[in-house]
Amino acid sequence: MSEQPREVMEYDVAIVGAGPAGLSCAIRLKQLNADLNICVLEKAATLGAHSLSGAVLEPGPLDELFPEWRKNPPAICIPALRDEFLFLTRSKRFKSPITPPQMTNHGNFIISLGQLAPILGQQAEKLGVDIFAGFAASEALFDSSGAVRGVRIGDMGIEKNGVRGPNFTLGPEIHAKITMLCEGCRGSVSKQLISKFKLDATSSPQTYGLGFKEMWQLPAGRCEPGLIQHSAGWPLDHRTYGGSFLYHLDHDRVYVGFVVALDYEDPRLQPFEAFQQYKNHPTIKSLLQGGEILSAGARTIIEGGYQSMPTLEMPGAMLLGDAGGTLNAPKIKGIHQAIRSGVCAATHFVTHGSSVGFDAAWRASAGGRELYKVRNIRPGFKRGLWTGIANFALETVTMGKVPWTLANHADHTSLKRLEAYNSPERHWSERDLPPRDRLASVFFASTTHEENQPVHLHVADTHLCATRCTTEFGNPCTRFCPANVYEMVSDGAQGKKLQINASNCVHCKACDIKDPYAQITWVTPEGSSGPNYQNL
Repeated sequence: MSEQPREVMEYDVAIVGAGPAGLSCAIRLKQLNADLNICVLEKAATLGAHSLSGAVLEPGPLDELFPEWRKNPPAICIPALRDEFLFLTRSKRFKSPITPPQMTNHGNFIISLGQLAPILGQQAEKLGVDIFAGFAASEALFDSSGAVRGVRIGDMGIEKNGVRGPNFTLGPEIHAKITMLCEGCRGSVSKQLISKFKLDATSSPQTYGLGFKEMWQLPAGRCEPGLIQHSAGWPLDHRTYGGSFLYHLDHDRVYVGFVVALDYEDPRLQPFEAFQQYKNHPTIKSLLQGGEILSAGARTIIEGGYQSMPTLEMPGAMLLGDAGGTLNAPKIKGIHQAIRSGVCAATHFVTHGSSVGFDAAWRASAGGRELYKVRNIRPGFKRGLWTGIANFALETVTMGKVPWTLANHADHTSLKRLEAYNSPERHWSERDLPPRDRLASVFFASTTHEENQPVHLHVADTHLCATRCTTEFGNPCTRFCPANVYEMVSDGAQGKKLQINASNCVHCKACDIKDPYAQITWVTPEGSSGPNYQNL
């Protein structure tokens, strides 16, 4: 019997990812040319279900694109009223007399990105954009000249053993004149295309952070709506970049989060445990104790900045938003940059009819100039906290006009071997606040995967995990994964073997980034799989 032909859907523009970059691009395209036939593909079951950000919104770019958003804002939309920057020791905290200018938030809003996405989606649909939630792009398609021709949606109904099940359905092909890759941090199709077209050949290696976020309901009277608190220091050592945030909401709720840079060196570090220790710091615990977690999640954050952006254009396609590395790490903000990127890409395509020249257009735009100005701040911390702070001050005073550009290095190369690294004594104590472990945190992410679908975390050589990786690094995937996806379990007389609990995955992509052998590849599972973040 011959293979059933795939359905083909033809569009002028195919947008992969319904985050702020993709939806802003769709809206701007329709504003400029109402006749364009546009589709947006989103792997989550609903718009916003996979969206996770701090999230403090710098509203200018959104105001320019869609001024009406203020008439119907997200349910969580709190004006930023006061900033604090804190330094933590194991038992105390010290308030900085000066808040770094990149971290001042007058005029900004604390929002839920998961709530903003549906609002942008509704506006795009009103303009005539087709939005398909639950459709996961699995690979790029190419025309006879080698240019990107669109994407293929992943097949549905394949069972764990690779056999087509009774509900098998071929994924359709989406063909388009231009494909906008807006998959967010470490997008799988974007990763394929960056490699194929060597888009990172002249850029510094990309670097990332692993971010955790929880929403808490607190006892009455503890929150100060609009207060934004960031901290550095404990529980991280001076060699490890990262920090925390507390964003005070209305109705006695608070966002609490923690970020650990994935260029850390310590093979014994457990980022999830560091987050839990932070919450049990005396000054944080007094805020949270007696409250309850409403939702939680984790995702990686693209931090490399201007010099780590790949070339953002290729024949037939463009990289937008976090897929292209547009986040401003010193500001800890990416939403306004993603919106700018989407608008810039839309304007460029309508004006020029192709992707050619988009990279230069973005770098010359307000978003590109913003990144260039702060390009040296994040890599300045690679020599430690105090050197990083001194460099931060220099870059701020000179407004980024120093005549050099610091380089990054790939995160998977930074981990030291067990025998070569003297891990600091972290004095981590028993913790009282939930969640008790990573599995409990997965519960608050409401993540779901069809148990019988193929494992979407591909490990090239599992034998290496039980041999070299065990002795050289102590199986760091069991430490850096925030969802207990990777476990080393007994293999009888053979010792231990790797067990992959794929149904726990929250799609953070840390394993694809931090594995010291770079042998883990995260691929898209069936559409609609993954977390279902509530109000994050």
